[in-house]
Amino acid sequence: MKILLNQVTVFRKGTAEKLSVLVEDGRIVSLSKEAPTLSDARVIELKNGSLFPGFVDVHVHLREPGFSYKETIATGTRAAAHGGFTAVCPMPNLKPVPDSLAHLRPQLEDIARDSVIHTYPYGAITVGEQGETLAALEEMAPHVVAFSDDGKGVQDPEKMKQAMRRAKALGKLIVAHCEDESLIQGGYIHDGAYAKAHGHRGNPSASEWKQVERDLALVRETGCAYHVCHVSTKESVELIRSAKREGLDVTCETAPHYLVFHDGMLQEDGRFKMNPPIRGEEDRQALIAGILDGTVDMIATDHAPHSAEEKAGGLEKSLNGIVGLETAFPVLYTELVRPGVLTLAQLIDLMHTNPAKRFGIGAPLEEGATADFTVFDLDAEETIQPEHFLSMGKSSPFAGRSVFGTCLLTICGGKIAWQAEGGASR
Repeated sequence: MKILLNQVTVFRKGTAEKLSVLVEDGRIVSLSKEAPTLSDARVIELKNGSLFPGFVDVHVHLREPGFSYKETIATGTRAAAHGGFTAVCPMPNLKPVPDSLAHLRPQLEDIARDSVIHTYPYGAITVGEQGETLAALEEMAPHVVAFSDDGKGVQDPEKMKQAMRRAKALGKLIVAHCEDESLIQGGYIHDGAYAKAHGHRGNPSASEWKQVERDLALVRETGCAYHVCHVSTKESVELIRSAKREGLDVTCETAPHYLVFHDGMLQEDGRFKMNPPIRGEEDRQALIAGILDGTVDMIATDHAPHSAEEKAGGLEKSLNGIVGLETAFPVLYTELVRPGVLTLAQLIDLMHTNPAKRFGIGAPLEEGATADFTVFDLDAEETIQPEHFLSMGKSSPFAGRSVFGTCLLTICGGKIAWQAEGGASR
């Protein structure tokens, strides 16, 4: 089937231009200033549409297999398409944990059957994500995007060093959840003013940055390609900045909630509980500075759905994790681009170009490339209402916020993965 998008504003390589986009056989056939006349194409008219390359999220939790009461491949990837994403990388905290090819196969089968976008799973670093025995990295390598034990930090430095050496030999990234469990001591929100004022146990920043520091020393020793998950502290940013100056093969991500909130904005509600926790204002500012100087390479959502019951225990008793696939772009566009903190081109780099390059996934917006793109109305304003999410998870700290940027259409592999109701087509 041919699809023709008539006269949308196409953003690519830092420029914006009114073009017509023709898709056929899964690829972008033409990007032209004049709209071609075709009798056999489905024509989509998107007034006020801004077209971007499909966003790439290297850190999501799709919960299947094992926890399909929280989310499934089908619901999670539809939510991703609704948020403008055409590629996601689900983490391995599943049941079974994908720590061998046999344990990875159920997830691969679920993805092949139900995913509406490109879905590239992680393999675990250790068996069962228990940190004791290295997983079957070699047999999983052809089938996974990288290796991670996300949800847990690898506590044993010798085990992490062995994993780095094997990952390097396989040409794969180690993607690290950095958390020194010996420093947490029961803390569950940031060890800052809010925790002290409200009688909560604090999780110190050192629980993150101390393990970042340890791992960077191991990268220096092994030469492994290394990526840090969900950076939240100013110390982590400075350590990674120094490592890059040194020439280490290191990248990192942060998430929208760390860029918008600080711990003084917490509420006594499970939708504000995640790991790592929302930190202080100095940390938030350091993350923004890290984005601006290139230390922070990309923004990932850490989309982590739970049931309503699991998020009903307030800050202390709720499980860690919030959803974010359907709010990431509008929140970041509203909070960072419209006020002038970032340019729109920089946000596209953070959500598409940089993760696509680092992880070797995602398609460029050019003739002949796979047709993976999304279209937003940047002037449309709406209130974030979790009950309207396509994700099964509804817990979002952004609930009730007014944001600009509504997704009108997402095309993945030349097929419509999401289209807003009332989208004009013929």
